[in-house]
Amino acid sequence: MSKRYTLVGDPTRIPVPGGKLIEEYFGRVRTGTDAFSLAHMIAPSGWSEPAQTPRFGELTIMVRGSMHIEIGDEQLELRAGQAIWIEPDVRVRYSNPYPVESEYFAICMPAFSPDDARRDPE
Repeated sequence: MSKRYTLVGDPTRIPVPGGKLIEEYFGRVRTGTDAFSLAHMIAPSGWSEPAQTPRFGELTIMVRGSMHIEIGDEQLELRAGQAIWIEPDVRVRYSNPYPVESEYFAICMPAFSPDDARRDPE
């Protein structure tokens, strides 16, 4: 009988520019999971990334701090204790213009991949 669970002891750190920490617990990098990915992230004060139009949907759960999110023509602030789901193929840009770092978890369905993020050129 095959094992019916996967226990992850340590996440895999995914290097990215800009000082943002990404630790993947489940996903293509850590477990070879294609259906979804789960990552813990810490974005330093002043961090931002280019806009993207990902092929995956993304659920962001803010643990501490805040994040500025641009979704199409709308702008909002995601605060600790809040969560947001953004559908696939929606143009979005994340940043942390606030004076403290932000900590959050992101679940992507299907799993995150750099090619599927479809980031705008910087």
